[in-house]
Amino acid sequence: MTQLSTFRSLKTMLAAGFAIAFAISTAPAAAQAVAGTLRVSAIPDEAPTELQRKFKPLGEYLSKATGLKVVFTPVTDYAASVEGLVNNKLDMVWFGGFTFVQAHARSGGKVTPLVQRAEDEKFRSVFITASNDIKQLADLKGKTFSFGSESSTSGHLMPRSYLLAAKVNPDTDMKRIAFSGAHDATVAAVAGGKVDAGALNISVWEKLVAERKVDPAAVRVFYTTPTYYDYNWTVRSDMPAELKKKITDAFLALDPATAEGKEILALQRATRFVPTNPANYATIEAAARNAGLLK
Repeated sequence: MTQLSTFRSLKTMLAAGFAIAFAISTAPAAAQAVAGTLRVSAIPDEAPTELQRKFKPLGEYLSKATGLKVVFTPVTDYAASVEGLVNNKLDMVWFGGFTFVQAHARSGGKVTPLVQRAEDEKFRSVFITASNDIKQLADLKGKTFSFGSESSTSGHLMPRSYLLAAKVNPDTDMKRIAFSGAHDATVAAVAGGKVDAGALNISVWEKLVAERKVDPAAVRVFYTTPTYYDYNWTVRSDMPAELKKKITDAFLALDPATAEGKEILALQRATRFVPTNPANYATIEAAARNAGLLK
């Protein structure tokens, strides 16, 4: 079994255990949610323990703002986050741009993005390598390469889009491509020599460098994409307008000048939250259709 396969198996087992063990409260699971509960999830773009750490203070904050019991239900893959919201098993999900587009299309437009981080208006992906032979995207021809999740905006869709624009078709021009399942797993695959290069979310890359979990002298960025819209918090469109407003207002009120706001914003890697709308993701939808990833 390869390191990537082993990591995916371990990540799935951890997520399954996390699903049983973690909730902001002891409320029932998503499928058994009761009135007075806000059922929340997020795409699993990082390790389950990291998602738990990031969400806990935010969940407590949203509970106070809405008067609802906030239950975080982790999912094992990106598709499950889409299906959970579309099939009324979740009320609100932290989506990447591509998963929002998928949910919007899958539901017939019956999901609504409320807010995004200011950083998500100008998001970017980075291409990384430990090889001295790779200096530009064209150098990836004949090399091994790792994306993140197949449904990841910053770990697959947009990197693939920019590769195609550089006349590099990952499916035919590279020796082998893999899907690590998460941004931190992509870094581990490159650092461990399992692949020659990879692409991931710039925010996760910067966090890993800041936490000294990767040595930028050994694994370096050789290409950074142009900007695009990415992550957002999305709800079902049939959510009561009053609750949508409470949630939106709570995010917009987060202030780094307060201890609570500073902690939550830091964990979310945000300077502030701003309103968003479906039109912001038209470019991502077009990229997905052009790449044959959205029918």
